[in-house]
Amino acid sequence: MIIDCHTHIFPESVRTDREAFCQKDEGFSSIYSDPKARMSGARELIASMDEAGVSQSVICGFPWKSLDLCHLHNEYLFESASEYPNRLIVFPSIPFSDPDGSGRELEWASKCGARGIGEIGFYQREMTSENIHRIAPVLSLMEAQGMPLLLHTNETLGHSYPGKGQTPLERFYDLIHLFPRLPVILAHWGGGLPFYELMPEVAKVMANVYYDTAASPFVFSSRIYAIVSEIVGAGKILFGSDFPLLSPRRYFRELDESRLSEGDRQKILGLNIAALLQLPPPV
Repeated sequence: MIIDCHTHIFPESVRTDREAFCQKDEGFSSIYSDPKARMSGARELIASMDEAGVSQSVICGFPWKSLDLCHLHNEYLFESASEYPNRLIVFPSIPFSDPDGSGRELEWASKCGARGIGEIGFYQREMTSENIHRIAPVLSLMEAQGMPLLLHTNETLGHSYPGKGQTPLERFYDLIHLFPRLPVILAHWGGGLPFYELMPEVAKVMANVYYDTAASPFVFSSRIYAIVSEIVGAGKILFGSDFPLLSPRRYFRELDESRLSEGDRQKILGLNIAALLQLPPPV
């Protein structure tokens, strides 16, 4: 059982007229103004899953600043999941800048079958303490429901690339500290945050935090699988491809190179996210 916890699909309207949407959202423009930046729909994702042997995928949209654009994208996610009900799991987006609108969107999305929220990212800008406190009522609701939050994180050192955020790692730690029972998935290996779990007080706070592998081949050596497994345990690592950025098979090769046990590899490839989302056994 292989479950990809981090993929992106876009409505046809966004894919065919990206320039118009770039003008509406600077964060979207920072990543997708380049015509070479890939955007795919549900059918392309399913084809990729079939080719790689992926059973199910979490589908995410984009963290639009506008509630209207979030809703437009979220509607497409749910339409796609209804077309492929046994393959796609919806993580809709909410605008952190609009707590009232986010609350309404969360209520609607929950009724539609959302299993989490994300990927929430702050591209070309920081997530601030004010952002966290403004959205706190929504995060409290998610915490009460046990609904995971997928956050975009990235390393603050090294080369620059489109969409690389500037939020310091301690800001994510602040959010987690404020909502210790909220399941949080930190994308892209948490930008290095798992290494701080060598500190006992940090490990205690991060008890409900998971790390996904999205974009790993672009940033880290394949040694990261074994190293992070040793620090936090394989039970806190989730396979995520960031489709259509990379093929799942690229990750499978690196995971094989890690020399982790078969049991640990199975946890990373699907058992961990299945347990987190309480997914039924595959048919």
